[in-house]
Amino acid sequence: MENSNTVPRMPRKRRSLAQELVTVLSEQIRDGQLKRGDKLPTESAIMEAHGVSRTVVREAISRLQAAGQVETRHGIGTFVLDTPSPSGFRIDPATVVTLRDVLAILELRISLEVESAGLAALRRSDEQLAGMRAALDALNESAAHASDAVASDFQFHLQIALSTGNRYFTDIITHLGTSIIPRTRLNSARLAHDDQQHYMQRLSREHEEIYEAIERQDSDAARAAMRLHLTNSRERLRQAHEEAQAQRG
Repeated sequence: MENSNTVPRMPRKRRSLAQELVTVLSEQIRDGQLKRGDKLPTESAIMEAHGVSRTVVREAISRLQAAGQVETRHGIGTFVLDTPSPSGFRIDPATVVTLRDVLAILELRISLEVESAGLAALRRSDEQLAGMRAALDALNESAAHASDAVASDFQFHLQIALSTGNRYFTDIITHLGTSIIPRTRLNSARLAHDDQQHYMQRLSREHEEIYEAIERQDSDAARAAMRLHLTNSRERLRQAHEEAQAQRG
């Protein structure tokens, strides 16, 4: 007689499976089975435990990253960031779906991260600077892989927030999660009428200018570089938004 555990399940869509896995892992975080700083099991272990494919696991992890519940450290693993609080401030990534939404997030980031960069330049430690450098190196290495690149991009901005020495900057960036990165929701290169390689090279230059200003502890230059980086992103998307509206009109 065939064991009930081996009875094949009805096929389900990958997105449905990914959401089920997100729910399970979120509950483990909320219940304290997985605590802040804990490393998630490997992709293979999660695949075996839940009977899903590697693609499903990666999509679920990506959603948890977007929700600010975990972060992936390149070459090390994925770690729990915090226990989500239903009453805490949080922007639901599911609500960031349109160009207008992404533009609104960028406006918030400009008001927040320009000052964050200036404070980071004044207060950063050598260890924190090394964390920014590691995030940028990982971003450059993973430029061809969208999900990895988004995680590294977020990690760079999070390291800057950490370097302010003001936990509220860190808390807000953490709660926003990877939804602050436009590429999480949109093909930014296509919207900017640019090829992916050139687009990533331009982003890399902007990030390096921010890093170099923080490295030499030039707070004014750090603010200027961060403002340029974020306003460039906003302008590229604003033009795409206007073009989309004109086409609909």
